[in-house]
Order: sequence, then structure tokens, then C-alpha cells
Amino acid sequence: MPLPSSPSVAVIGAGPAGLMAAETLATAGLAVDVYDAMPSVGRKFLLAGVGGMNITHSESSADFVSRYREASPWVGEWLAELDATRLREWIHGLGIDTFIGSSGRVFPTNMKAAPLLRAWLRRLREQGVNIHNRHRWLGLNNQNECVFDTPQGEQLKTHSAVVLALGGGSWARLGSDGAWANLLQERDIKVRDLLPANGGFTRQWSAHLSQRFAGQPLKQVIASLVLPDGTIEEKRGECIVTHDGLEGSLIYALSAPLRDQLLVNGQARLTLDLAPDRSTEQLSQILRKPRGGQTLASVLRKRAGLDALKVALLHECLAKEVFTDAPGLAAGIKALPIELTGMRPLDEAISSAGGVTHEALDEHLMLKNLPGVFCAGEMLDWEAPTGGYLLTACFASGRRAGQGVINYLGKQPGAAPDPAN
Repeated sequence: MPLPSSPSVAVIGAGPAGLMAAETLATAGLAVDVYDAMPSVGRKFLLAGVGGMNITHSESSADFVSRYREASPWVGEWLAELDATRLREWIHGLGIDTFIGSSGRVFPTNMKAAPLLRAWLRRLREQGVNIHNRHRWLGLNNQNECVFDTPQGEQLKTHSAVVLALGGGSWARLGSDGAWANLLQERDIKVRDLLPANGGFTRQWSAHLSQRFAGQPLKQVIASLVLPDGTIEEKRGECIVTHDGLEGSLIYALSAPLRDQLLVNGQARLTLDLAPDRSTEQLSQILRKPRGGQTLASVLRKRAGLDALKVALLHECLAKEVFTDAPGLAAGIKALPIELTGMRPLDEAISSAGGVTHEALDEHLMLKNLPGVFCAGEMLDWEAPTGGYLLTACFASGRRAGQGVINYLGKQPGAAPDPAN
């Protein structure tokens, strides 16, 4: 990167990762300019907090890190510097209290994202951070200057280092459109394809089920699937039946292995236990008892505890002859096979998988092929389920990249010394 007379850093992208990088840099005394394509900052962050700002999770460190699957060792390095406990302390330092919910998830006391963001932006401005909205990054030119599309036309900006925190490929209307992937690939940076994460899956329901039950919650079920190594992964919770598939928190929790299975096999099999609090034998006994004039649907509802949606799913996914066989029907209730045939589009997903690969970066998140350019947040090749894990890793990666810039500039001739030394 070209070096101005005094070190300055560009942070491109004003989400959690970018703003955390900016704070880390400003705290070290560096001049920081944050550029964002949108008219205002943190748009995806604010929308994610509409239903309650789940900022992190309170589970043990080992369990927390395991949520990042194959990227756990890499993400674990970032979390060693900014884990859930330190993140809560940081939030408290902004004057925002937090609490742990019954699920172990951590929320701001007022459950909202806007007060947290306002307090954070106020502190950043007090630290001298300059924020430039409506600046869309178009890449680096041959002199490694940042090129921006702005309301005043194309502009070039020269900085001592750059942090890219441009988000993944979901929710393009909020700024995360993944357009950066091609720009980096043109500079020989290895980027894995962006894929939906924490998104819905498709299946062609019958007209009856689609018209009658679309949008209704499927409550108190256990969803499971067989992993490539033969082990079974399962989660308990609820999801939503859509007009053409399934989505919701339970599906999001299993979206990564479901997606991987679908990409390999062209379909994915999800198994649902519709009566998790009853055994197969208990259900079989219930179904063998004389009906006393009741319909099977009434027996399933009153005796087996299945609502109309669960009964409809049984008819959707089981052969007709199974309904005359009590043990077979009981087995179907406990292990109902749902064949999923596709994924909802990337732009509808909560987050994305794929991105700049681990191998393309050094330990400080600097691109090996572009010295002085660092990456952070969801544009890196990792993924996590909802529950606070996404945000925590974004914050932690932003801090990691910021510290990396400080280390890099401290080694440049004529640059400011590393504040850590």
C-alpha cells in the first residue's frame, strides 16, 4: 500500500466487524476513515435486532467455539482475544446493560440494537473516526489506491492500510451483495463460492398442505439428519412450514449439514420426531386401542397429541398403508422422513458461507497477495448458526484485523510505532 505522510487506515464496510476494526485502530491513535455504500451505517445490524438483539451466547468456551464447525480452530484464535465475556464487558462500557435469557442467549436489556449502535458511533466520532456514507468500493487500482463510486463521481483514496469488512452475500438491499468476491478474485485472491447459511429449504408440498398450512409453526419437534461419517445430528425446537418448504430457527440450526448433503446428493433427508415426549412403544399402544367411533385424525390429536399440521405432514410423507398399521404409524410419527430438494436463494438467507479462504490470509487476517489489505467479518470463509455466534465472530475478527493493521504499520519505515510495543 502507498504510505501517506502520516499513517491512516481505510475501513470499508460499517457493520460490526468494520466498526470494531475502526475502534481498535482509533484507540491506538491512528487516523481512521470508514467508508460504507449505504446512506447510513449498520443497516443489517439494526434489522437483525428488530426481533430482539441477540448479541452473543453464554455457553462454555469449548461449546461456543465448536459452533463454527471446520473453521473452529481459526475463529477460536479471534475469540481468544474477544470472547463472549469480553464482548459483554465491551457493551457494558458503552452504557448498555445485558442479560442472559432462558436459552443462554445474551441480549441488551432493552432488546434493541439502535441504542447500542448510537452509543458506539458517538464514541467512534469522539475518537476522531470519520465516516463516509454512499461510498461504494470499486476495488484497488494499479497503485493500490481505493476506488469509490460516490454521489460526486469516482474518487481515489490513499491510505497506509485497508480493512475490508464488506459482509457476505445475503441481504443485498442492506449492502451485503458479495460484489467484492470478483474484485478480489481478479487480484488472485482465493474466494470460496458464497452459499446460503441459516436459510430455508424447499420441497414441493401437495396443494392441500401448501394452501392450508403455509406460514404455520411446527412446534415441539426434534429434527435430525445423518452426517457423512454416519453420526446423527439432531436439534429440538420449532420451524415454519412455508408454501414450498421449511424454514425457521430449527432449520437454520441444521442448515449447514443439510446444505452440504443437498449439494452432494441433489437432495437432503431431514427426519422429524413429531412426538418427542412419547416413545414409539407408547404411541403404538395408543394407536392399537379401540377408537370408540373416533376418526384416526381425532385419535392422533387427542391421544397422541398431534395437531392438525403434524397430522397433515404424516399424510404428506407416509404411504397410505402405514395408517392401518399401528406400529408402522408410530414409527412414522417418531421418524418422519422429509425430502428437501433445494435451498432458498442466497439473498434470503440470514448469513452466508464461503468467502476469502484461510489460506489466502496470514495470521493477522492480511491478504498474502495484497500486503496492507486486511479482511474481517462475514466475507471470510466461516459460518455459524444463529444465537449470537455470528455477531460475536464478526466483532472478534474486526478486532483481530485492527490489531493486524497496527502490527503491520509498526513495521513500516517512517510509520508510527506499534502502540502494543
